[in-house]
Amino acid sequence: MDEDEHYRKLERLYASAPINEYFRPVMRVGEGVAEVTMPVRRDLFHAAGAVHGAVYFKALDDAAFFAVNSLVRDVFVLTASFNAYLTRPISEGEIRAVGRVVHRTRRLFIAESQLFDSDGQEIARGSGSFVPSGIPLSPEIGYA
Repeated sequence: MDEDEHYRKLERLYASAPINEYFRPVMRVGEGVAEVTMPVRRDLFHAAGAVHGAVYFKALDDAAFFAVNSLVRDVFVLTASFNAYLTRPISEGEIRAVGRVVHRTRRLFIAESQLFDSDGQEIARGSGSFVPSGIPLSPEIGYA
């Protein structure tokens, strides 16, 4: 399997996750990078009329996670820790998270991600550590 096929399988794996039926994100994966876009909708708002921080976290973690899994071709990775900084509210348009791997060893990966609004202004950032799991990348988990 070539790298491009691995990236497309990861994108299909992401799209097949039941939680993404609700959030409706789109994922693009490349070598050590991933990008998530998601429409801003009112049903994602907190009581003060802007997108809830849980949505920020999901987009940041997803982008960083799949940037890491782009480099791991045999097993699903796991988020071991993730820290997020929410810097601006958003209430319209689209959010775009860009993740990239910044450090790797055989058993530990560190990735960073940034979240942007439709105008390209940063609204959040995060970083996390990720580890390979014992779960094989297979059609049973949506890697097809």
